[in-house]
Amino acid sequence: MLVYGLSAWAQGLVNELKVFEPYLGTWQADFPVEQGKPVMQDVSHWERTLNGTAVRTLHSINAGEYGGESLIFWDKTKQQIVFYYFTTAGFYTTGTITTSDDGSFIAYEDVAGNQDGISKVKSSSRFVDGKLRVATQYLKYGTWTKPETREYEPSNKTVKFH
Repeated sequence: MLVYGLSAWAQGLVNELKVFEPYLGTWQADFPVEQGKPVMQDVSHWERTLNGTAVRTLHSINAGEYGGESLIFWDKTKQQIVFYYFTTAGFYTTGTITTSDDGSFIAYEDVAGNQDGISKVKSSSRFVDGKLRVATQYLKYGTWTKPETREYEPSNKTVKFH
């Protein structure tokens, strides 16, 4: 079932997570790649979980070549949105999210166990004209990379893991 935009499922999110209502559903982005390189496609699924106290995201690149799962929730003690992200590559991240009145958000992540020298991630996401726009930067070996921007469109594909 393809679900995107504001849906009946979204109505059950706690107030602190309402900003994620437009993100619920399934999305896909085709990454820009150099000529001759293999296609890179990310399929991402966002859903209400834990009685609306959390948002669960799943994503897979190239039908399971790489993927991950996260839980986003309101931390009452910290009084902020936090998340945990676990990957098929064996590393994980913990982070916080700050939101804006326009529905956009910025995620700050600390990375544990990455074999490619990535220790932090910063991403910004916006829901615009029915599409999800994401820009991501990585702190790799002490230097921030240039932002990589992707645009996700509604999809009927399925997140897959090997």
